[in-house]
Amino acid sequence: MTSILKVNTIQDVDGNNIINESGNTVTIGKSGDTIQVASGASLVGAGIEWQSSIITAATLTAEAGKGYWIDTSSNACTATLPGSASVGDEIYFVDYARNFGTNALTINQNSLNYQGFSSPNPVYDTNGQAINIVYSGATKGWIPTSDDDVTLETPQTLTVDFLNIGGGGGATGTSNNWSGGGGAGGYRNSYSSETSGGGGSSESSLTFLQDTVYTITVGAGGASATASGDNATTQGSDSSIIGTGVSITSAGGGGSAISSSSGGTPNNGRDGGSGGGATGGGTGGAGTSNQGFAGGTSSGTNGGGGGGGASAVGGNASGTTGGTGGAGLSSSITGSSVARGGGGGASGSGAGSSGGTGGGGDGERASGNSGCNGTANTGGGGAGSNGGSFGLGGSGVVILRAATADFASVTVTGSPTSSTSGSDTIHVFTGTGSIRYNS
Repeated sequence: MTSILKVNTIQDVDGNNIINESGNTVTIGKSGDTIQVASGASLVGAGIEWQSSIITAATLTAEAGKGYWIDTSSNACTATLPGSASVGDEIYFVDYARNFGTNALTINQNSLNYQGFSSPNPVYDTNGQAINIVYSGATKGWIPTSDDDVTLETPQTLTVDFLNIGGGGGATGTSNNWSGGGGAGGYRNSYSSETSGGGGSSESSLTFLQDTVYTITVGAGGASATASGDNATTQGSDSSIIGTGVSITSAGGGGSAISSSSGGTPNNGRDGGSGGGATGGGTGGAGTSNQGFAGGTSSGTNGGGGGGGASAVGGNASGTTGGTGGAGLSSSITGSSVARGGGGGASGSGAGSSGGTGGGGDGERASGNSGCNGTANTGGGGAGSNGGSFGLGGSGVVILRAATADFASVTVTGSPTSSTSGSDTIHVFTGTGSIRYNS
């Protein structure tokens, strides 16, 4: 007959408890002891408790110490982690049907950190992923010890305000006509609820992703015509901010008056961010919605229309007086108010007119005098003349502003001018470059 010895407590020779059972609780060792499993031995029954039910629902409330088979064949799933955790707590999630790439698993952090961040919620979207997370404490929170992925599943984002202005249009004219002014470059803005061009409202701030390069292109101003009626190169160039999730383009300003050899209707200004002014009785070019206004009309052969600006239509010619350039807009994105995006003034047989505030060139009256260029890095339009040189468009500019603490983690190329205002840092790009938000 086999005998069974039943005891509640096993002690060592010094009377210390080795194993003690009280009710349904079994205690091994005492405080301060190290419990060691012999080499080659296995501890059976400890570790993760794998769930027999396959999770197909859209939500799951996960518990520490458990493993879950997640089947997202029909829908995505959001697993909510425990609201509190102890160091060493573990949870497993496995892509049961290898469908995470179609319907992802999102982990709701439930107020605890994940990889050191409180947001965003990590998303697993690669087929066949198996995720083992362990709680490390309040600072880093839950950390994947394996997830079949080398990416940071809680990518941080950088909120950036911008002012983006295209290159201003250049000026030209047709034979024996007083020329119109070039239109300003398109004007787009997100800073401090300031308006964009063309009567547009302030735009949304940009969101930069970590480890992503955003390319900055600053548009050149349009060239002046090389001969009366030659305006093939007078259009300003676009300025842009391009990268994953971000696509901001401001159109170059329209060149003034189209000649018959350039296509379109002779004597009409060209379309652009803001439209170019007309000559020879033509109409001004159209501006781009939420970027700039149209150019002004001409009064026959005696005066051109002013180039459109960011905040106003270019002035119409009046008799022998050329039209004024449309006014630009002011922005304090750099820490002080600066006007940009003015249209170029037009010339007239009686009087030339001034360019719009914000970099528009002044138009000339006297035969043989040259129109003024648009101011560099304002997107100002070039000014008209008669017989002299036509004004060049001013180059554009791209300005980015964000919290200094965040901009400390970026790499920039293109040598932008950098400054601070309050708790923010500002990068002013006057030429092509890039910016990368580093993890």
